[in-house]
Amino acid sequence: MTATQQYFVAVIGAGPAGLFGARELANKGARVLLLNRDIKPGGLAEYGIYPNKYTMKNGLRKQFRQILELPNIDYYGNITVGAQGDLTLDDLRALGVQAILVTVGAQGTKWLGLPGEDLQGVYHAKDVVYYYNHLPPFSQKSFRFGKRCAVIGAGNVMLDITHYLTRELKVDEVIAVVRRGPTEIKFEKKEMEYVIDNLDQAALDAEIQRVAPIMEAVHQDPQAAKATILEALPKALPKVSDTRFRFEFLASPVQMIGDENGKLTQVEIEDNILVEANGDTKARGTGNKRRMDVETVIFAIGDKVDESFGLAIEWNEFVKNQHPRFPIDGISYEAPAEDVFVGGWSRQASTGLVGYARKDGTNAARAVWQYLQTKQPLEPNLKVAAEKIKSLNKPVVMKDDIKKLEAVEIAEAQKRGIEEFKFDTNDDMLQAMGLTVTAEIKTPL
Repeated sequence: MTATQQYFVAVIGAGPAGLFGARELANKGARVLLLNRDIKPGGLAEYGIYPNKYTMKNGLRKQFRQILELPNIDYYGNITVGAQGDLTLDDLRALGVQAILVTVGAQGTKWLGLPGEDLQGVYHAKDVVYYYNHLPPFSQKSFRFGKRCAVIGAGNVMLDITHYLTRELKVDEVIAVVRRGPTEIKFEKKEMEYVIDNLDQAALDAEIQRVAPIMEAVHQDPQAAKATILEALPKALPKVSDTRFRFEFLASPVQMIGDENGKLTQVEIEDNILVEANGDTKARGTGNKRRMDVETVIFAIGDKVDESFGLAIEWNEFVKNQHPRFPIDGISYEAPAEDVFVGGWSRQASTGLVGYARKDGTNAARAVWQYLQTKQPLEPNLKVAAEKIKSLNKPVVMKDDIKKLEAVEIAEAQKRGIEEFKFDTNDDMLQAMGLTVTAEIKTPL
């Protein structure tokens, strides 16, 4: 092997899984082509964490900057990869890429297929999160946030949406519609601290009393569940609105109802009971249905991978090889195509937070590295790769451009006297970096 020979890998997606996976491969000596749909790196760490968590976000950005400084990583932003993207997987193979690590997250949205999902006022939580985190093109979309909003789900995302509706939009009422009972809530106490001062405790008492017989029938303790919900009270942030926040437990949406203009006016929910099955507790519909007047319904029920990417899908996830050649901790990171690997939410949608994505991306990279040991190192033709990307005739963002953008946004925040500033559109970001459609693409060294 000559001094310029090394393994050549493409990592698709520059969220935490992709960035830490790229770092793992680069540190082992591979040359990494890091391709990102967004202009900025970071993925959900940049556009999914609640906007005011500045310390957490800045800490992650610092780590991401250090990763992009690695000389073995070439970053190209504003590039889509997939069956209908700027580049296909076969295009990457034609460039000499020996393995492909897919870490594009769960870009699809999971819907229940209910009547009325297309009404104005019905949204998926991911779209709302992207909207208030200024991710183009979601930042330009129009949302109908009414005075009464139902959020479907019982996890941290439900609380993030409630946080936004309560502390930023200051709507009249937020109703968390939870399919199962209060014992099965998935959110963390820390996230509840932001909104618990708006919680209608009298309504919670009544709701616990209503579902208590159903819970007790499956050996659940209603008062213990209530105490868990209220654990956040000692550290509650003082409320800044009169928004009433309450729960509807053991309830599933069955349809959304709108007016003659296609605007949401009601959500119909079905009451559930709890049943024990195979050591687990499940919700089962009773047939009893009722309607609530709402102008907005937001589904915070998880995500699925992008069906248009070009990899086989099953149960909202990319199909994995059930008999992997290179398992890590007993987990398969391998797609059916032998040179394609999946990590982070691309492997298992909506699982864990940034720490999970970091670990899973790193482990996926280790599986890729084991696979590469079955191949011969080569001399990556980086000039050909740069020319191919240049031929796309669109602005392409590289490492130095990201530094320029960060400097401009930091300066703008200081000028406005605010903690953080983000451009709302891709055009504004490209202009800040001095990029145009005809901008030259530098060839990596």
